Amino acid sequence: MAKESMKAREVKRAKTVAKYAEKRKALKEAGDYDALQKLPRNASPIRMHNRCKLTGRPKGYMRQFGLSRVTFREMANKGLIPGVTKASW
Repeated sequence: MAKESMKAREVKRAKTVAKYAEKRKALKEAGDYDALQKLPRNASPIRMHNRCKLTGRPKGYMRQFGLSRVTFREMANKGLIPGVTKASW
């Protein structure tokens, strides 16, 4: 499990990105890059990192499910994810 502080930091970044989204878009369209640089660093969406919704693991993230590969495998084996079955051939 990821530290709670890391999860909280990621949530805070997401809120900052949402808060400044309109302003960033307007500044980009106007070509005002000086004003764009004066915005907070965490207002840029590129600074966000995908994390597992349950454990907060930053690596091995599966976008389609919002889970890490480890959590996904555990849940799939228990039958908790609809439509996912273990492959056998």
